[in-house]
Amino acid sequence: MRKLTLLRRFSQLFFLTFFFYVLWGATYPLKGLVSPEILFKADPLMIFITSLSERVLLPGLLLSITMIIITLIIGRFFCGWICPLGTVIDITGSLKKKKYLKGAEKNKWIRKIKYVFLGTFVIFALIGIQVAWILDPIVAFSRVVSLNIIPAITLGVNKLFIEVINRFELSGPFYDFYMSLKESFLGVNVYFFKNSLVTLIFFIIICFSSLFISRLWCRTICPLGAMYAFIAKYSLFGRKAENCTNCNICVDKCRMAAINKDNTYLKSECILCMDCIYDCSRQVAIFSFSSFKNKKEKVSFDNESNISRKDFLFLILSSFSIPSFFKGLKKEQYKEIEIIRPPGSLKEKSFLNACIRCGNCMKVCITNGLQPSLLHSGVQGLWTPVLIPEIGYCEYNCTLCGEACPTGAISRLNLKEKHKEKIGLAKVDKGRCIAWNYHEECLVCEEHCPVADKAIKVELVSVKNGKKIFAPVVDKDLCIGCGICQNKCPARPKRAIRVKGIR
Repeated sequence: MRKLTLLRRFSQLFFLTFFFYVLWGATYPLKGLVSPEILFKADPLMIFITSLSERVLLPGLLLSITMIIITLIIGRFFCGWICPLGTVIDITGSLKKKKYLKGAEKNKWIRKIKYVFLGTFVIFALIGIQVAWILDPIVAFSRVVSLNIIPAITLGVNKLFIEVINRFELSGPFYDFYMSLKESFLGVNVYFFKNSLVTLIFFIIICFSSLFISRLWCRTICPLGAMYAFIAKYSLFGRKAENCTNCNICVDKCRMAAINKDNTYLKSECILCMDCIYDCSRQVAIFSFSSFKNKKEKVSFDNESNISRKDFLFLILSSFSIPSFFKGLKKEQYKEIEIIRPPGSLKEKSFLNACIRCGNCMKVCITNGLQPSLLHSGVQGLWTPVLIPEIGYCEYNCTLCGEACPTGAISRLNLKEKHKEKIGLAKVDKGRCIAWNYHEECLVCEEHCPVADKAIKVELVSVKNGKKIFAPVVDKDLCIGCGICQNKCPARPKRAIRVKGIR
């Protein structure tokens, strides 16, 4: 039996389930026993890059350092035993016989790509721009689970139950069981997220690439994998194969193409899947802490490793050309913006750096008002949360988005602070307003305004034929920009009162 392989698969499925549980538990109105912050605190790439770009030390640095220390001891274990995206890639790849890039020496160039991305993200962070969220595997997984998988599963299962109950006129225990699920598993609010198709397509491309080349994403693109690979090269735990006959079975089957034909291997590329132990025809391959002492079993470093010092320097320097793409955008990007950010958000530049686009804040938004931005706030604002009042408003007595944010991009506010937090300003379009333009009394916006002293007042105005009606006006000092007035306004197709963000 492949005991170590089974143990690794159990570990992968356990952590995949754990990730789902944590993310699902962070969905309103459920409360998980584990905070979603732990997922991102265990991600050294996001913690270090975000801290560097913001020039602050984020909470969770200790956990990330722990992950690095473990990698220095046993190697690139995270990619093979824990990473949820890696697990999904393995599951997808098992659907079809995939191609292997046989032998480490034949595809050295393709593994250098991930170091380009890692170097680029470091350089962006040094100039104060955090873009590691684009390719970070934990963030990518969290984003698609929050914006696509959880809503799809909840909606699908809920509709299935309703269809079965209605068609077969079920009641009693079955109906009671359904209602119990509605209070827990199916109690999640099912919402629509604009632009979520983009995140789904991105995720599908990553996973299904493994149908063509085994672990293609992990060996060529993943920046977190590049960070772990760079560290794992010096790990104490390693592979050795005494009395090897060079049959090359392990070379051909290695999912990371980490083994050379001369029986050397790349520690940096090995994800400790342990398959080579059982694939070996003579079963001479083992992993131990003493393999680095064996002179016959050479571990590849500079000449055979995935990136030499010279190459690494070249790739880092070449990365400097990429930030120039944002040079022209930077001045415009940080002007006053019209989009509405969640309450407690940092100033726009800091917010864009601190936000890792995980989707947690959008997932917990009670009204579904927080939506992933596409290009509303420029290229750098991709997938950041923006409030769309037509879809949902910012609930006056809700502070969940700040509680769900793992990096502090959205500050945690108490209710007293939230009530005073100004995220936008409403303005009445008199040309569309039912009261101002059509001279018919309408006080919907004033009635729904949650501010104690009413940020939307009504004033008596004279209209045609000496008729007087009450019409709405906005008190700029009291308005907090929650957007409920715009959401409830009956004017169509465009609302007569609209909220613009203020930063």
